Amino acid sequence: MTSLAGTGVLLRFSLRRDRLLIPAWVAVNALMVLSMPSSIESLYGTAAERADLVHQVETNASFRALIGPVLDTSTGALTAWRVGVYAGLLAAVMSLLIVVRHTRDEEESGRQELVASGMVGRRAALTAALLAAAVANGFLALLVTAGLAGQGAVGALALGLGVAAVGMLFATMAAIVAQLTESARLARGLTSGVLGLAFVLRAAGDSASDDGSSALTWLSPLGWLENLRPYADERWWVLLLFTAAIGGQALAAYALAGRRDVGMSFFPTRPGPATGRLSTAGGLAWRLQRGSVYGWSVAFFVVGVVYGGLTDGVADLVGDNENAREIFERMGGRSGLEDAFLASMVGMMGLIAALYIVGGVLRLHGEETSGRAEPVLANSVGRLRWAAGHLVVAFGGAVLLMLLTGLGFAVGYGKEAGPILGACLLQVVAVWVIGALAVALYGLLPRAAMAAWGVAGAVLLIGWVGPALDAPQAVLDLSPFGHLPKLPGGEMSWGPVLVLLGLAAALVAGGLAGLRRRDMTA
Repeated sequence: MTSLAGTGVLLRFSLRRDRLLIPAWVAVNALMVLSMPSSIESLYGTAAERADLVHQVETNASFRALIGPVLDTSTGALTAWRVGVYAGLLAAVMSLLIVVRHTRDEEESGRQELVASGMVGRRAALTAALLAAAVANGFLALLVTAGLAGQGAVGALALGLGVAAVGMLFATMAAIVAQLTESARLARGLTSGVLGLAFVLRAAGDSASDDGSSALTWLSPLGWLENLRPYADERWWVLLLFTAAIGGQALAAYALAGRRDVGMSFFPTRPGPATGRLSTAGGLAWRLQRGSVYGWSVAFFVVGVVYGGLTDGVADLVGDNENAREIFERMGGRSGLEDAFLASMVGMMGLIAALYIVGGVLRLHGEETSGRAEPVLANSVGRLRWAAGHLVVAFGGAVLLMLLTGLGFAVGYGKEAGPILGACLLQVVAVWVIGALAVALYGLLPRAAMAAWGVAGAVLLIGWVGPALDAPQAVLDLSPFGHLPKLPGGEMSWGPVLVLLGLAAALVAGGLAGLRRRDMTA
C-alpha cells in the first residue's frame, strides 16, 4: 500500500529518537508494579490482616475512589488493586506523549513536510507513531506478565494486557486529537483532559459501588481495567471492549489523516486578534504555559481535598498493622499516625510537582528546537529575559501547585490549615532542585535536556517505592526530598533547606550561563 510506504524506516527512526524516553517510562511503570507483591506480603501477611483490609476498603468510599475496590485477598489481586489503575494511567500518558511527539510535533516543527516530500506514504508517520506506542506497551505488558507470573500466570497476563490496552486506547485517541488540532501542546492537553475525566468517572463509580459494577465505572477505560479482574476470576471478554475501542479510534485516525494536508488540521488555530499583555517575554511565556498551569492547579487542589478527607480514616485502615505504620513513618516521620500520613501524602504531591516543573522548564527546549524562539530572540529580547519568562512560570507554578495542595488538604481534613500549608510549601525547595537540574541540563547540555524526565522519574520511584521496600537510607538520600524535614508533626531544620536552596540557585545560574554562551539549535 503506497499510503504506508516508508513506515518501517520511520518506525526505526522513532524508536531511535525515543531510545531513552520509552525505556525510562516502561522501567518506572514496571518497577512500580513488580515491587508491590513483596510490599503487600510484608504489610498483610496473614488472612486476618487481609480480611480486615478488605472490610476497611468496602466500608470506605474515599479509599475506593482513590484506588479502587478489592476483589480478592490473594497477593496478586491486592497488587492489581493497589497499582493497576495507576499503572494504566502511566501507560496512557506514555502512549499519548509518544504519538503526539511523532505526529503533530513533527508537523508543527516542519520536519514532517520534508519527510513527506520523499518516498513516504501519507499515513506512514501515523502508523509508525502507533507502532512505536505498541512496542512500548508490548514491552510493558511482557515485563508485568513475567514479573508477576509467580503470583499466578493467568492473572499476571490479564494485568499486563489490561495495562497495555489502556495505553493503546489513549495512543489511538491521541492520534485522532492530533489530526483535529494544529498545536501539539493542545493535542497533549486535550488527550490528558480525557484521561483525567476517565479517572474521575472511575473514582465516582467506585465510591458508589464496592465491586466495580457502577455504570460510571464502566464509562471509563480505567474502569474496564478494574473489571478485567486480574487474579479475581478474570473477565477476558472485557478485552473485547478495548479491542473495539482501539480499532475504532485507529480507523477514525486513519480516515482523518487521509483527508487533510500536512501541517493542517480540522480545527485550525484562530489567527487572532491576540488579547492580553504579550509585549514582554514573561507575558508570552504565560500565554504559552497558562493552560498547563490551570490544569495542574485544579488537579492538585482536588487531590489535596481527597487525601485530606482520607486522613481521619487512616487509623482505622492501618489498625494494628505495625508494618503499614512503619512505612508511613519512613515516608512521613515518627509523629502521630495522622501527621505521618499527611506528611507522606504531602511528600508524594511534591514528587508529582517535580514532573510539572520539568515540563515547564523544558518548554524552553521545545521553543528552541521548533524554531519559535529564533524570531523572538531576533528582536530586542535577550536570551536571559526570554528564559526568565518561562522559568518564572515554571518555578512560580510549583509554588502555586503546592499552595493549592495545602488548601485542598485543609479543606478535606477540616482542621487548622497553617501546619499543612507550611509542610506543602516546604516541598517546593526539593521541587526547585529538580527544576534547577533541568535548567542546568538544558543550558549546558541541550542534547541531554530530556534526561531531566529520567531524573524526575527516578526521584518519583525512590520516593514512592523506596519506603515500602525498606530501601537503604543511602538510596533514599539520592532524592532531594529525602533531606527535607517531615512536616507536619516533625521538627523543622533549616540547614538542609538552605543547602537545597543554594544548590538550586547554583544549578540555575550554571544553566543560564551555559545558555548565554552556547549556540542556539533548531
